[in-house]
Amino acid sequence: MTTRPIHPDFQGLLDFKSKEVIDLFSDLRLFILELYPDSNELLYHTHALTAVFCISDKLSDAFCMLPIYTNHVNLGFNKGTLLDDPYHLLTGSGKLIRHIDIKKTSDFRNPKVKALIQEAIHFALKDMSKPTKIFAETISKIKSR
Repeated sequence: MTTRPIHPDFQGLLDFKSKEVIDLFSDLRLFILELYPDSNELLYHTHALTAVFCISDKLSDAFCMLPIYTNHVNLGFNKGTLLDDPYHLLTGSGKLIRHIDIKKTSDFRNPKVKALIQEAIHFALKDMSKPTKIFAETISKIKSR
């Protein structure tokens, strides 16, 4: 399987993070792209450097996101409260958003998290308002300095 390169806008900011955080993000990103290779990746730099994975090119069609913090990465779900989470993996107190703290590979490379991501993908596909014509693209929303 060919991997999708990290966008240069994102890589330039990612390079400021620790090697451990970069490796964790890179492996988690690969894990998500292996589960849904057609996902579009929207890149942002707001309160955190974030990669958002969507079934279209619209943020509203996101199934998960990876905000990168100083010492860890979160695996976030924009509609986490609406997902079936039988193992109670999701934490947070927002109206919709829930996440899993990722500090090591085993925090996500397991059948429970894989099933939750697949649940989020299926939910996003059912919830999508109209079909998309854009697949497997990386779209940078990062403003250049």
